[in-house]
Amino acid sequence: MSVATEMERMAMRAKEASRALAAAPGAAKDAFLANLADLLASRGEEILAANGRDIEAAKAAGMDAPRLDRLTLTPAVMKAMAGACREVIALPDPVGAIEAMKPRPNGLLVGRMRVPLGVICMIYESRPNVTIDAAILCLKAGNAVILKGGSEALESNKALAGLLREALASAGLPADAAQLVPTADRAAVAALCKLDPYIDVIIPRGGEGLIRAVVSQATMPVLKHFKGVCHAYIDAGADEDRAETVIVNAKAQRPGVCNALECLLVHVRAAPTFLPRVAAALTQAGVELRACPRALALLGSLAKPAAPEDFGQEFHALILAVKVVDSMDDALDHIHNHGSNHTEVILTEDYGRALEFLRRADASMVGVNCSTRFNDGGELGLGAEIGISTSKLHAYGPMGLTELTSAKFVVLGQGQVRG
Repeated sequence: MSVATEMERMAMRAKEASRALAAAPGAAKDAFLANLADLLASRGEEILAANGRDIEAAKAAGMDAPRLDRLTLTPAVMKAMAGACREVIALPDPVGAIEAMKPRPNGLLVGRMRVPLGVICMIYESRPNVTIDAAILCLKAGNAVILKGGSEALESNKALAGLLREALASAGLPADAAQLVPTADRAAVAALCKLDPYIDVIIPRGGEGLIRAVVSQATMPVLKHFKGVCHAYIDAGADEDRAETVIVNAKAQRPGVCNALECLLVHVRAAPTFLPRVAAALTQAGVELRACPRALALLGSLAKPAAPEDFGQEFHALILAVKVVDSMDDALDHIHNHGSNHTEVILTEDYGRALEFLRRADASMVGVNCSTRFNDGGELGLGAEIGISTSKLHAYGPMGLTELTSAKFVVLGQGQVRG
């Protein structure tokens, strides 16, 4: 059987399973999640053994330390995956919820009902825990899911997918609602991207190269997140104590994630006092500063000259671009030219400029006097997320259960006819 044929048959099974899952009661979906949590707890050694085979192969292939770290499952990670299942049980089931039922002049009641998207294809790299984290959200929202993990985690993902199918079956739900692509052949991704009769949406999670490859090939909608180039703008008159704390957290607390700060913009009137103090704090935290000429004149040995490509760069490291700007308009222009629609924040004591920044900054989360690190489903009250969308159609920002559904119109009448 060719890879294309195998992928088509898998997608057909997923489409059929999605019909049953869309009609499944919330109790059955929660039973699946409880069963899965128990399996993750009781079969941990089996999963860790499979992960060990992936790690051994990765080391033999010369995988670097950061990627090895992302690939590695531990008892603590296994416990976290089981905990995630129980957290999702506690979240309200969005499927079937009716929003904003309003009467029309003719007596009709018109509202919108949340419905599953259908079949979601997840394409992701490295982290095998994504197999669980993505699947439980898709399934709780009534969607079937096709999982295409990276070749480096194939053994781990096979073991985890086996638990997903076992937990579904024991809850009376179709096992084909969760399927793992069993091959490392790259042709599988190209084939999946052409199966729009069966797959309703693709969500790629990984490097920009992977995402752009999926976008260029897909014939169905793609919920995408290319880069996290996050900015913070320090306004004239900002509270410098608060701003320093926020900037150090945004950059240094976890620099390798998509909501970490990558560029600091400072108003020319704030720069002489704020830049030296924040630079000292950032340097103490191990951050390398790459500064524009005006910032460099204030920072001296605390920074190095920025190259043009440092602005708009997602460093994924303890590196921060720094620029002095003449106004909030200049800061917003810089964000427009170099941002990635992910996260932008302003540090200010001026209520009017705060509101203007909220309105004009184009990003999936815009904040005032807070860290960029809050652009996260759990931190924003979604409970859990499948990723952060930086495209505006359907979802913008962290995608939780509600964002994994759509809404159809429902109309309740008493015999009305249109004249």
